[in-house]
Amino acid sequence: MSTLCPEGRASSADRDWSAIAADIREWGKALGFQDIGIADTDLDVAEQRLLEWLGAGRHGAMDYMARHGVARARPAALVPGTVRVITARMNYRPPAARPSAEILADPTKAFIARYALGRDYHKVLRRKLNRLAERISEAIGDFGYRVFTDSAPVLEVALAAKSGIGWQGKHTLLLTREAGSWFFLGEIYTDLPLPVTAPQSSHCGTCRTCIDVCPTGAIVAPYELDARRCISYLTIELPGSIPEALRPLIGNRVYGCDDCQLYCPWNRFAQDTTEGDFAVRHGLDASDLVTLFAWTQAEFDSRLEGSAIRRIGYERWLRNLAVGLGNAPSHPDIVAALEARADDPSALVREHVAWALAQHRNRAHEQREQTT
Repeated sequence: MSTLCPEGRASSADRDWSAIAADIREWGKALGFQDIGIADTDLDVAEQRLLEWLGAGRHGAMDYMARHGVARARPAALVPGTVRVITARMNYRPPAARPSAEILADPTKAFIARYALGRDYHKVLRRKLNRLAERISEAIGDFGYRVFTDSAPVLEVALAAKSGIGWQGKHTLLLTREAGSWFFLGEIYTDLPLPVTAPQSSHCGTCRTCIDVCPTGAIVAPYELDARRCISYLTIELPGSIPEALRPLIGNRVYGCDDCQLYCPWNRFAQDTTEGDFAVRHGLDASDLVTLFAWTQAEFDSRLEGSAIRRIGYERWLRNLAVGLGNAPSHPDIVAALEARADDPSALVREHVAWALAQHRNRAHEQREQTT
């Protein structure tokens, strides 16, 4: 990683920056990115929306969002010397994964967001973005840059939309007409005075499918997400107890949620990934809840090594699975799996197991009443 400098050797006025920008796009695509854009650093509109979102407390327990404050919307404040942001997107939908609808329809299965079925995207994209930066350096000499992949206070969607590689959908994710939304984003903050690429217009129109299908009503209005109700937040970011009122709505989603993408009309055009690192690992596209709940700490650590899932830790993993098992149909195997962890060392796990067992007891009681 090179540090940014306001008068870098690569910023001489006699360079053909348009030709360099065109080369960067080609080099990026050769590395496996589907599109490359270039944005300036003016995010005033996004900054105001961010402040309103934080003011409403919609970031929940993600204290780091408030801690970084406006640095998220001011690239030059985060990385001094930044004048442009090179944005990139890469498809991640694994071609051989079992259909999401099939897994969601089977409450004994564990649904894991499609982005997390393979290797940790942070490492994959960061490596490729660094390689892109090195390729630029090989061509023009030393320059200042810093690479980001969902790893720092960066307004990724706002920058990507500003650079024209998509538009922000009503679910707050980036959308494209060519590839829907099944892709990762990454950025290179740089001191190169590259020409910016033009933004796209929005093509969501009057559609509100993503709002209507959200299981927990987390998309409270177009372009407004309340993270406190979002299943991705509840199963990944939330460190403590999942609110009881939301647990039944989570269903069998044990790591993330793709519903707003699954039903988006633009994802009819989504493309499968060609990146081998995003291929399904360890059968996570169609695993049984009971099987995953039986994993030991050692099995969790070894089987999810190199996976984005591992960062939530074993305790949250069991918490999420307990909720899924509580929502599953009553069956001796499911009840036995829960009972086996009723005295788990973790108070958080015990609480969610107790809730799940209570769900099965209540169902059994209701069935007995119906037959008498």
